[in-house]
Amino acid sequence: MRKKAGFAALSGLLAALALTLSLLEGMLPPLPGMPPGAKLGLSNVVMMYAAGTLGLPFAMALAVIKGGFALLTRGVTAGAMSLSGGILSTLCAWVLLKRTRASLSLTGVCGALAHNSGQLLTAFALMGQAVAAYAPVLMAASVITGLLTGAVLRASLPLLEKAGGFLTGGKK
Repeated sequence: MRKKAGFAALSGLLAALALTLSLLEGMLPPLPGMPPGAKLGLSNVVMMYAAGTLGLPFAMALAVIKGGFALLTRGVTAGAMSLSGGILSTLCAWVLLKRTRASLSLTGVCGALAHNSGQLLTAFALMGQAVAAYAPVLMAASVITGLLTGAVLRASLPLLEKAGGFLTGGKK
C-alpha cells in the first residue's frame, strides 16, 4: 500500500512541478530573436524524467494534463500546440531513454525538435503555410533549449531519484 501511495504522491508532485514550471515560463519575457510564444521548455525536464522513470502511460497522461492546463490558461490554440508538442516530445523521450539508452543531452535535443515539430504541424493546420518561416529558427533553437533541458535534468536527477525512492518505498 505504501508503494501505491508513494507513486500517487510522486505523480502529483511531478504534475504540479510541470504545471508550475510551465506557468512560470509563460511569465518570462519573450526570448530575443525568437518567434512569438517560443519558450525554453523547462517543464520538459519533468516530462523526460517521467518518461524515463515512471513509464510511457504516466508521461503521456502528464502531457495531456499540461495540454489541458494550457487550454485553460492560454486558450484553444495554446492548448492544441501544447498537446501536440507534448505528446510527440514525450514519446520521443520515452523511446530514446527506454529503448536506446540515449544520453540526456541527445534526448533533450530530440525532444525539443519533436515538440517544435508537433507545434509547427498544429500551427500549419490552424494557420496555413505562413508558419513554415518559423521552422528554421525553431529547429535551431531546439538544439540550444534541448541541451539546456538535458543539463538541467542531469543536475536535478540525484534529487529527483532521492525523492522518487523515498516516496515509493525505494521502487519507482
